[in-house]
Amino acid sequence: MLIDTDPGVDDAMAILMAHERAHVVGLSVAAGNVGLNHTLANALKLIEVIGAETPVYAGCATPLVHAAEDAADVHGSDGFGDTGYAASARAAESEHAALAILRASHAHAGRLVLVALAPLTNLALALKLDPDLPLRVARLVVMGGAVSGRGNYGTVPAEFNVGFDPEAAHVVFSQWPQFTLVDWEATMRHGLDFDRFEAMLAKGDARAKFYASITEKTRAWSKERGRPKLLIADALAMAVALEPDIVTHSEEHHVAVELDGRLTRGATVVDWQDRLGQPANARIVLEVDHARFEALLASAVGST
Repeated sequence: MLIDTDPGVDDAMAILMAHERAHVVGLSVAAGNVGLNHTLANALKLIEVIGAETPVYAGCATPLVHAAEDAADVHGSDGFGDTGYAASARAAESEHAALAILRASHAHAGRLVLVALAPLTNLALALKLDPDLPLRVARLVVMGGAVSGRGNYGTVPAEFNVGFDPEAAHVVFSQWPQFTLVDWEATMRHGLDFDRFEAMLAKGDARAKFYASITEKTRAWSKERGRPKLLIADALAMAVALEPDIVTHSEEHHVAVELDGRLTRGATVVDWQDRLGQPANARIVLEVDHARFEALLASAVGST
């Protein structure tokens, strides 16, 4: 597995989950939730906390075309809740993230699972460098989009990862023949009870303690806004990547990205009725086994 990421507290849980159950060959890091300097530092720190030797690759510091607002108000200005953690002594690799993605696709051709948790800038660049990339990837799982227009970023229908860099999402969605899409609306259907989640962290190991500290601000932000559940989008996508049979309901349709609409830029447009005659490029995850999802979270922080 290779994880394209922009940590971010929900990315952090997904990365913990992956290291619990998969062979992670690298983290390719982009700007998104916060700037690249922070997302890179957070990735390095998380690998240190896990105690792994996973290489970390710095990627794109900006979207492909237009500047975009980050999500520091949710994740903290450093992306990890402004905890002031001691920086990792580890360093990123010298190879650019897009090149690392391409190299891993050759080294693990036909077996690589690519999990895209960030804006799709790094992956779009890799595709532009080598359009044959999808032929070597066993599965691509994307956390992104809002398939019926209930977004959380920018224009009304846009979700953060797609809305941050719509041009990159357009490149990936239009050139990747078949991928799995775990969208924001699926995340909202699979929220976590705050008390149960916090009890799970209290029972866990050092990973749980670290995760509790970096999510304190995000959990408070969510409660202040009246959210009934804690939403961890990237963790849901990782659950699908790790255990594909956790999906209990999905549909396959063509999905495209709106680039020009004044009110709809960044929208993921689903041809639900297959009216346009385009081949289905996305398996859209609608429901998962929620108990199994929670079990994966608990295992990732040593709370089983």
